[in-house]
Amino acid sequence: MSLASRSYQCFVITIFGLSAFSAYSEPLTSAINIETATNTAAVNSQKKIDSLSGKTQKMLDEYRSTTHQIETLTTYNDHLKELLNSQKNEKTSIEKQLKEIETTQREIVPLILRMLNSLEKFIALDLPFLPEERNQRVTKLKEMILRADVTNAEKFRRILEAYQVENDYGNTIEAYRADLTLNKVTSSVDFLRLGRVALYYQHFDGSETGYWNKEQKKWQLLSTDYRNAIRNGLRVARKETAPNILSLPIPSPEAGQ
Repeated sequence: MSLASRSYQCFVITIFGLSAFSAYSEPLTSAINIETATNTAAVNSQKKIDSLSGKTQKMLDEYRSTTHQIETLTTYNDHLKELLNSQKNEKTSIEKQLKEIETTQREIVPLILRMLNSLEKFIALDLPFLPEERNQRVTKLKEMILRADVTNAEKFRRILEAYQVENDYGNTIEAYRADLTLNKVTSSVDFLRLGRVALYYQHFDGSETGYWNKEQKKWQLLSTDYRNAIRNGLRVARKETAPNILSLPIPSPEAGQ
């Protein structure tokens, strides 16, 4: 076979091969394109799914948050209702108390005045011990009652305090020094008070001893037999010696007591 013939055959084979390759490559390319398109579509679909899943999760979180807020607000509103009811009840109670206070304010002033008047009379009729101190206390109370800057509650408290002081006198023994005027002569003497039972006096040198006569409302001399007893009583009241039995003249109870 000549060279030309072989060249022709090779050319024909080459053309045939190219034609055959072209015939097989088109379906392959189409398949590849379809596969690529399918993958792309799958990727896009997955992205959409992921996007929808994220949105769904976000909506779920928002729903849970909103539900929690609703529960919290409901609980808070219920609490506010209870507070409102409590405030209404408290308001009613306060209004009632204010009316009662207004009534009490009207009634307490006459009560204070009566108590002060009774205290003044009681001191005047009582044993004449510590007269300046006790009368000064009453005077201060009278001045306080007229002051507008002192509440009625404070006035009442001070009156009760004065009553308590007077009440304590009845349960104590006391020795003190003060001036005593007898027969227009004023002297400094020692006083001995035994509760509200008896009140005695004695000159510093023991030259004169006496006691307050309740029935006659005056001072009365005692015999010298009681001088040492009164002196011992003064020492006991001053806590200079231990308590001991004292032989002292005690006024007899008044009739009707």
